[in-house]
Amino acid sequence: MRQLMLGNKALARGLYEAGCSVVSSYPGTPSTEVTEEAAKYDEIYCEWAPNEKVAMEVAFGASLAGKRSFCGMKHVGLNVAADPLFTCSYTGVNAGMVICVADDAGMHSSQNEQDSRHHAVASKIPMLEPSDSNEALTFAKQAFELSEEFDTPVILKMCTRVSHSQSIVETAERIEPKQRPYEKNIAKYVMMPGNAIRRHPAVEERMRKLTEYAETCGFNRVEMGSKKLGIITSSTSYQYVKEVFGETASILKLGMVNPLPEKLILDFASNVEKLVIVEELDPVIETHCKALGLTVTGKDVLPMEGEYSQNLIAEKLGVSVPEYKSLGETLPNRPPVMCAGCPHRGLFYILSKNKCAVLGDIGCYTLGAVAPLNAMEMTLCMGASISAIHGFNKASGEEGEAKTVAVIGDSTFMHSGMTGLANIAYNQSNSTVIILDNSITGMTGHQQNPTTGYNIKGDPAGKIDLESLCRSMGFARVSVVDPYDLEACDKVIKEELAAKEPSVIISRRPCALLKYVKHNPPLTVKQENCVGCKSCMRLGCPAISMKDGKAAVDNTLCVGCDVCRKLCKFDALQSGEV
Repeated sequence: MRQLMLGNKALARGLYEAGCSVVSSYPGTPSTEVTEEAAKYDEIYCEWAPNEKVAMEVAFGASLAGKRSFCGMKHVGLNVAADPLFTCSYTGVNAGMVICVADDAGMHSSQNEQDSRHHAVASKIPMLEPSDSNEALTFAKQAFELSEEFDTPVILKMCTRVSHSQSIVETAERIEPKQRPYEKNIAKYVMMPGNAIRRHPAVEERMRKLTEYAETCGFNRVEMGSKKLGIITSSTSYQYVKEVFGETASILKLGMVNPLPEKLILDFASNVEKLVIVEELDPVIETHCKALGLTVTGKDVLPMEGEYSQNLIAEKLGVSVPEYKSLGETLPNRPPVMCAGCPHRGLFYILSKNKCAVLGDIGCYTLGAVAPLNAMEMTLCMGASISAIHGFNKASGEEGEAKTVAVIGDSTFMHSGMTGLANIAYNQSNSTVIILDNSITGMTGHQQNPTTGYNIKGDPAGKIDLESLCRSMGFARVSVVDPYDLEACDKVIKEELAAKEPSVIISRRPCALLKYVKHNPPLTVKQENCVGCKSCMRLGCPAISMKDGKAAVDNTLCVGCDVCRKLCKFDALQSGEV
């Protein structure tokens, strides 16, 4: 049946049709919807794992047991999963195992702009790269076959534009293969040095066979047009190239980007007068072509950073760009801010007020770094806030300990904060860690995590008690505070910074966007009381603005959290109608 599908939804459909049985992932934009859509199929067991490393190991275990398995993550998540990734390349698989990584060129929701093709090259694992939703579906199915044929995990590389755009797909029925028998094989699956050293030659032989396969496989195809210009491309860049050049260029479209073919590329190059490589981010294909002795145009004219577009490719390759009007010239600046009623806002205001140095982490609370709160000074990667504050305080001593805190979300804490906290408990730095518990994984769209008590389907699940966990790790000072209560926040932060031992503060208030959260009526402004001092504006709440020199509250946004009201010395902000 033909239908319009989001790229991530199409990939999930491919998992279903391929008979995938186990899916374990950690949410991360732009990959999240793959697992959310897969969870809608009762035939597939799906879960949110605490982090990507765990997800990949779960998928490997399911493959070992003889069932087709999958794990999904964004590009920085593949860094977390690199440990099992590189070693399961050596072990190979039993049933098919597919790993989805979604890159984020343009950094729409990421802290870096890395190119995941390097992981495939370095781990010696084949990588497929679809360019639209239909290929996402078909490549997912074929990836399982490739995995089982060559005894290897297979990486399926998505990107923001393929993951989050829609195109026509052709769906089919699910075909679930019989479970493969598990057979004990210590030499293959126990990767101690004596066995691993014997597996490496098998990996190299597999790569040689995969290179031969790449020469004629259906993932790569030649579309001949004018022979004056030949373009080698992949992924979403292929769509841009087709739109710009149409039949005026010949195209080698690569769907298998590791290993790359050799003869296919050389034959294509011999049939065109000029060869151009169009690929986002790093020159992976270009470097390969140059190693084959080819003269190419690529990163000498095309950028190494950012997303490509039709107009950018046309401009850089000397094609006339259609007239267009830039919206940026007329749209007002709209910086990202935390939502109205965000439970993190009050806490960040108190941290800023107390001039605390705040080492931050990955989540929607990272917006605490922007004006007007300006309450975060470092964000590196998942869990780094806790590890970093330990190092920071060990280096700076009492001067740093008295004014420095780490902040981390509940899901991020479960992802990779616990080991950093164990380091503080073990090696004893006088550090104050604040866990921002908003009862959900907020930034990626409200996914459950091990602290919420619900699984991916919303059914009751195991629930980790953060207070008990922190105490069991050796913290005598563990306190819980409501971030809407500014006075209580101020008191506990001052107390814990003054204490001469490690401590954990849990700032607990559900995300204001959760459906079950009941809000108070929006506040109103008593105009005769407002003096225009702008104290309420220091919170950066999108529901508050200034109009004709007076505060104004947008009642479509305000959730009546009352935090701003506590800053007003003139009783201008009031509950209910005035």
